[in-house]
Amino acid sequence: MLKKKLKKIKTEVYALGQHISMSAHKARRVVDQIRGRSYEETLMILELMPYRACYPILKLVYSAAANANYNMDSNKSNLVISKAQVSEGTATKKLKPRARGRSFTIKRPTCHITIVVKDISLDEYLEVDFLDSLRCSKKLKSKNKYTPMAYHDMYTNGGVWDKK
Repeated sequence: MLKKKLKKIKTEVYALGQHISMSAHKARRVVDQIRGRSYEETLMILELMPYRACYPILKLVYSAAANANYNMDSNKSNLVISKAQVSEGTATKKLKPRARGRSFTIKRPTCHITIVVKDISLDEYLEVDFLDSLRCSKKLKSKNKYTPMAYHDMYTNGGVWDKK
């Protein structure tokens, strides 16, 4: 009797945008609207929203869909935004001149945006025969860490002095 074993396959792909020059609070306002929606619905929402944060998020959604199409051969109509998060990045500091030769620091906040896309047409688990999985694992375990030393004679094999 053959036993079946479940093997988890990858159904999620992500795109990451770092050091985008806007505050994380403003980007979160847009990302909260698209979380959990389908790919086509997300594109319509982002194109019609009047916020400045929509354009970099739209580019990241396009990039995540292209990654899913290339890596998993998935159709764009089957994609869903499974996770979308915004974290704060480093703040770039500028100096603004003030009266009497003083200066005032201006902080320009940045953020990191991560868009994770999931293909709903793919199953997360794949059935694999138990014996096949054992054979594969034994092949991996039996790899020898050390390679045998081969004796090379410098004089018969051309030597070091033949090469310039």
